[in-house]
Amino acid sequence: MDTTLRDGHQSLWATRMKTEDMFPVLEMLDQVGFASVEMWGGATFDTCLRYLNEDPWNRLRLIRRYMPNTKLQMLLRGQNLVGYRHYADDVVVEFLKRAVDNGMDIVRVFDGLNDIRNMELAMRTVRKEGAHVQGTVVYSVSPVHSFDTYVTFVKELLDVGIDSLCIKDMAGILTPYEAYDLVKRLKEFVEVPIQLHTHYTAGMASMTLLKAIEAGVDIIDCAQSPLALGTSQPATEPMVAVLQGTPYDTGLDLKLLSDISEKLTAVKAKYPQAQKTSIYQVNTNVLRFQMPGGMISNFIAQLGDQIDLLPKIFEEVPRVRKDLGYPPLVTPFSQIVGSQSLMNVLAGERYKMVSNEVKNYLMGQYGRAPGPIDEKFRRSIIGEAAEVITVRPADLLEPELENARKEVALYMEKEEDISSYALFQQVALKYLKERESRKYNVDFDLAEKAKQGGYPV
Repeated sequence: MDTTLRDGHQSLWATRMKTEDMFPVLEMLDQVGFASVEMWGGATFDTCLRYLNEDPWNRLRLIRRYMPNTKLQMLLRGQNLVGYRHYADDVVVEFLKRAVDNGMDIVRVFDGLNDIRNMELAMRTVRKEGAHVQGTVVYSVSPVHSFDTYVTFVKELLDVGIDSLCIKDMAGILTPYEAYDLVKRLKEFVEVPIQLHTHYTAGMASMTLLKAIEAGVDIIDCAQSPLALGTSQPATEPMVAVLQGTPYDTGLDLKLLSDISEKLTAVKAKYPQAQKTSIYQVNTNVLRFQMPGGMISNFIAQLGDQIDLLPKIFEEVPRVRKDLGYPPLVTPFSQIVGSQSLMNVLAGERYKMVSNEVKNYLMGQYGRAPGPIDEKFRRSIIGEAAEVITVRPADLLEPELENARKEVALYMEKEEDISSYALFQQVALKYLKERESRKYNVDFDLAEKAKQGGYPV
């Protein structure tokens, strides 16, 4: 699977790649023969509205038009969809219905806690709408994560019903031999295709993919070389070259892949984020502290003149993660653990200040923690009277869709605008209010111009 149009630029360019800069390579990518192309979901929806002044639904429709022969894939955070909180069930169902109607083929569904309750509705809805459901197990390392826990969770995914399975190593900490053993173990009872997603942060992702291939993994995630390595995925071209002439030969055209990368290299020059070479360096801190690259760069930006405190924060992250029952450090839990670790160090006292997100987490509002949480610690944070919920968090939410429809009615042009507003109210409202006053919207005419190299001013 090619991740260039989603995780590639999300990992390296803070998700800032504009739709118009994708047009020159869309038809070429469509000719390659990838299992699928990931081009939506994750942070792209929020970033389109918040920073790029684009409609993410337009992006999906445009890419669908210019890539008619390739399966399009997205990343979905379960009940969080593409946002950062749980949404009511009616919002989940409507969003996924619209996504499939607009051309989405494969939906990779995950939950940061591997809590099946936060995934089940999304998975069932994707299947009901006729799209491919990819269930996901989030990989992490801790005293409560093991091959046995992964096997148990994968069986839960299979019971709900999946068309394929993804092993999601968001921090790039899955070692080559662990990958081999895990894939072998899963292959004993998983009959659907198994896909592996990892990151190059620790410098070993290509080796991890190779060992997984030898163990029988069916699909691997890579990015075109201009948007690969560092905190992104392994590069497509070298993996294709390595597998040529072997039983795992992909049959992909290296010349075509090279031509695509040449065009992307020209696009890269337009993005200042791409000029920062530090993100391409191997960072073995991720193996010690399991922090994705984005967490480390955020700490550096937030500390400013207090950068000398960074080693203390590195040491504090595993302690906070242990206190919280070892949540995997993936959105939103990487942000929750990271922010609390930063506060603990800056205050000079652990939990002198506590974020609302940590309190909500300890009250069960994000789902089941993977490991036990000390009850004395929990009560010291949330108080003796606070209720800890044990039900599916979304069961406590009232329907949201009709209110969203009423509140956005004045600026609504299409049904998808309701979903945009339900997910990101203030951000979406600002975009919708300004939509008519912009010099241009990304549309099919722009697509034609961009494809021919004539970008509008």
